[in-house]
Amino acid sequence: MKTRKQKQQELESLAQQFREATSGVLIGFNKVTVEKDQAFRRSLREVGAQYRVVKNTIARLAATGTPFEQTVGHLKGMTAVALSKSDPVALSKAVSKALKENPELFSFKVGIVEGRVVELKDLEAIANLPSREQLISQLMFLLNCQAQRLATVLSAVPRNLAIVIKQIGEKKEAAAS
Repeated sequence: MKTRKQKQQELESLAQQFREATSGVLIGFNKVTVEKDQAFRRSLREVGAQYRVVKNTIARLAATGTPFEQTVGHLKGMTAVALSKSDPVALSKAVSKALKENPELFSFKVGIVEGRVVELKDLEAIANLPSREQLISQLMFLLNCQAQRLATVLSAVPRNLAIVIKQIGEKKEAAAS
């Protein structure tokens, strides 16, 4: 049994995590084996997310004054929280993958992405987005592609002029011979 002081520390810790997180997901779980739970925790850790099982009462109190306050109505049954400070896409992909692989063990309750409540279909849509690095790479390719086309067009004029002058010179030489 936890002491009042330990519960207060847990409340403060969870409230701090809620304030710092840019995205999070409330997950229900049932009959989860240690192996499956550890695999899920590992997949979340790999994407930089935190995962913890919470008491609903403590989570309700910790959510007060944070974007997660909108989710307190979903704090029923056994609840775990997955939180990310950085990339909501990576968190969504990890959670979505676990939900698809183990629908009998994990259930989606509700999510928060940058202060907005998201449902399961929204989470899956976010999970299908390319990662931040891929989006930056695609943007850089598009910017570079236009610059390359411009350089090609600009260099074509002098090149074509040189070819025409060369052909005229060859024609005059052929005519003179």
